[in-house]
Amino acid sequence: MDRRSLLASAAAFATGLTLPASGVGASGRRTGTARNVLLLIADDQGLDAGCYGTGVRTPHIDALARTGTRFANAHAAVSSCSPSRSVIYTGLYTHQNGMYGLAHDFHNQSLLDGVETIPALLKKAGYATALVGKKHVRPDAAFPYDAELLPERSGVRDVAAMAGATLDFIRSAGERPFFVTIGYSDPHRAPGGYGNGDWPRIAPVHYDPATVPLPSHLPDLPAVRADLAAYYESVSRLDSGIGLLLDGLNAAGHGEDTLILYLSDNGRPFPGAKTNLYAPGLHLPLIIHAPGHDAGAVNRAMVSFIDVVPTILDWTGAAGPRQPLPGRSLLPLLGKTDAPEHDAVFASHEFHEINQYYPMRAIRTRTHSYIVNLAHPLDYPIAGDVAGSPSWQAIVANPSLRLGRRTQAAYLRRPAEELYDLRNDPDEVANLVDAPGARDMLERLRRQLTEWRRATRDPWLGEASPYGHTAG
Repeated sequence: MDRRSLLASAAAFATGLTLPASGVGASGRRTGTARNVLLLIADDQGLDAGCYGTGVRTPHIDALARTGTRFANAHAAVSSCSPSRSVIYTGLYTHQNGMYGLAHDFHNQSLLDGVETIPALLKKAGYATALVGKKHVRPDAAFPYDAELLPERSGVRDVAAMAGATLDFIRSAGERPFFVTIGYSDPHRAPGGYGNGDWPRIAPVHYDPATVPLPSHLPDLPAVRADLAAYYESVSRLDSGIGLLLDGLNAAGHGEDTLILYLSDNGRPFPGAKTNLYAPGLHLPLIIHAPGHDAGAVNRAMVSFIDVVPTILDWTGAAGPRQPLPGRSLLPLLGKTDAPEHDAVFASHEFHEINQYYPMRAIRTRTHSYIVNLAHPLDYPIAGDVAGSPSWQAIVANPSLRLGRRTQAAYLRRPAEELYDLRNDPDEVANLVDAPGARDMLERLRRQLTEWRRATRDPWLGEASPYGHTAG
């Protein structure tokens, strides 16, 4: 179906449903006549935005942060594309929702039967729902959007067209509240680069490889710098598209009745980041704009993308899923600088590509990170797009080169447990598992991680199946 037909189909759903008005609730949820939602998902964008203190030029993302709350310690629950999106959509960890790896045609990983998603829940609540761009989750039946515009199979990088399709759909919704997911393809790698070039209504932002910001997990090599320069250009293109979208939203009169969430699915597509449970893989941007809340706050609470679904449900007042959700709404944190009770996040990884089995579990606190590598005798697998990248090819050409402070051998062969003091070792290199002075912290984090795995019925724990009966 072409774009015009999809929009016409979407318009047929605009029946004039209006939700009741009542001001601002105790949790911070705005309950006016419209409780619209825009969910903006970048693809493989690390903590690379001007408002996060990097040299990447993102004026529109920075402006969004000034109108909302920027979370300084937001984390994905897994650093892999489809699994992370499944968490964002369901509010369940990957070992709960069943999307253990990528949703490629030849992989066909998908949610378990009966798992409910936020587009399905909001559609039940009377919302006009649309997906613009990348989906990369399965099965289709679990994502019953009214319209899917500019689908991912087209390989769209035209962020101006994505903004236009979103605004067309919003206009077609009439009086119905809307929920639109915008799944950008930037800054994911594309064949031959990042899709950089001439795009309508977008002025490209070029970066000098000699002066680009160099993340601490990468070596200083010409190939790495050139790769980063192209990646940062894609980030800036994404930013331009977000600017067009938000300008159009304000012009349409929806700037003050729409919850806007901007985040990424996983870390930058470079070794040491994407698919890792180290900080460059999990520590990601999250900005939430909610009308009625103080603007310009920077909140340092430890929050997770497992909290996205509860936040949207809290804002909209829609009924939640049958399954209990482990996350909690972030609306009460908006406009504030911290929340001491948000002091830890968890992560869960099984696969990236189907032949890349490497199950891990992790807990990150404000001071420490603890990772369990459940199949540690295996070599750590390198994601296909990373393995073929100019950066990785330049690194492996010289086995003595380090990934920041980490040797290639240590990167590929990992121990059963990893414990790092983030105050003194933010690069997570000095493993303290056998350090006598770290014994109490190790036992505490082991206990917390095990309790979380039991509470979320982790099949890899070996005690029970996720369905509550003994595995066998």
